Amino acid sequence: MAEDPQIRHSQAEDAKLIQNSLERAQREASNAIKQAERVRQYILEVVDGRQFKLRPSKLLDLNRCAIEGLDPYAGVWRPAGIAIGESKHTPPDGHLVPELIEELCDYVNDNWEEKSAVHLASITMWRLNWIHPFTDGNGRTSRAASYLVLCAKEKTLFRGINTIPEQILEKRNSYYEALEKADATFENEGKFTDNVVIEMEQLISAMLAKQLRSAFENATSS
Repeated sequence: MAEDPQIRHSQAEDAKLIQNSLERAQREASNAIKQAERVRQYILEVVDGRQFKLRPSKLLDLNRCAIEGLDPYAGVWRPAGIAIGESKHTPPDGHLVPELIEELCDYVNDNWEEKSAVHLASITMWRLNWIHPFTDGNGRTSRAASYLVLCAKEKTLFRGINTIPEQILEKRNSYYEALEKADATFENEGKFTDNVVIEMEQLISAMLAKQLRSAFENATSS
């Protein structure tokens, strides 16, 4: 059964392009499919032998897929400040976003060989939420980017009918708790350390195990 969380939403002042709730839900569903396919395309490029680098352009592309037609700032960095509902964290000012995104990409790329796939995916998941670089679709973009990093590091498109991004939607409370824990640890330590995303690593590891178990069960069932 899915949890009943207090949903964290980006709270920007920009007008939405679609006000009708049904039309918006339909566009969000269509965009979700588009974003998932874009992630799949990026992963298959790595499987086919292309070297992977986490680039700001990829993050912008994933956000564009998620909120195109829904938000006037789809696929661009937010121009101003933003708040996160139901969160203690206040994201940095808009003018700091490009530099912080470059810092995240550098961390992932510089530690690509040394760090585990789960660690790099966890850092990507948390840090994108911490920066909150977009006016909307931050959660969707962070989950897509994190899963992309996870699969690209292992050079495989993980099988399973219940993927990590899908599981997060079912267990938002655990996801939000891991984000808040990382925020607090980072505030105390003041820098990226392995300790910052321990809880997020545990969450992603458990979800990956569940996803792979579903693939095994599907492959062995008659």
